[in-house]
Amino acid sequence: MRKLIVLIPYYNVPKDLVSSITSIKESFLVDILLVDDGSEEKYDLRHIQEVYTNGSVYLLTLEQNQGIEKALNAGLNWIISKNYEFIGRLDAGDLCLPDRFGKQLNFLENNKEVSLVGTWVNMVNEQQEVQFVLKHPTSHHDITNKMYFNSCFVHPSVVFRVSVLPVVGLYPENRKAAEDYAFFFKITKHFKVANMDEVLLNYVISPNSISSLKRKQQIKSRLKVILDHFYFGFYPIVGLLRNSLLLMTSRGFIVGVNKLLTSFK
Repeated sequence: MRKLIVLIPYYNVPKDLVSSITSIKESFLVDILLVDDGSEEKYDLRHIQEVYTNGSVYLLTLEQNQGIEKALNAGLNWIISKNYEFIGRLDAGDLCLPDRFGKQLNFLENNKEVSLVGTWVNMVNEQQEVQFVLKHPTSHHDITNKMYFNSCFVHPSVVFRVSVLPVVGLYPENRKAAEDYAFFFKITKHFKVANMDEVLLNYVISPNSISSLKRKQQIKSRLKVILDHFYFGFYPIVGLLRNSLLLMTSRGFIVGVNKLLTSFK
């Protein structure tokens, strides 16, 4: 069984794709699967293969642009057929810190009961300047409760076991712009999860990201996910109220508040 493959979907060749790939610096082989979501401009895979030599690079091309949910699921289906043990995530523009995947795999090897692990991240601008550090809860108990407020995982920071997929399925395609939230919520209901209390990723706050361009759709989808898992209790009720209020605020405002709060710590 092959160990780890990193799944990177993209559309129209993001300018920072190469820098994201070459930020993967490990002492062991890490394969990469690129999923081209029907880009108009095609990318020469040979260039990636020339600059990244620490594993194999594969390219899966979709005939037309179908959205990130379809691209992610096409990637998962391809990976399932290739007999890998772990899947890591990364997005174009985001940068791995040294030994990121080695540390996450070591965590999973030492905690066999955990099936998915994320990390803390540096929230950076497009110049890679740190704005604040996002520290999600680390324990399974805290994560499962606070998932009702928002996703407790930064999507491109996670590594998870391929063995979860026969149980939870693929990314839900009916929760547009919140497919990762819905996917992680399903995993937390069936498996133990965690976040490492260490910054291992630079995550770009981009005005062109899904969280910025499709913010209202994302929050509406999050509300549907909360209702999918709703019970009468403190966390689901507060989660519904919180996300309803977020519909009336901009992402820029939330980022500014987080940056201000971090400055007082």
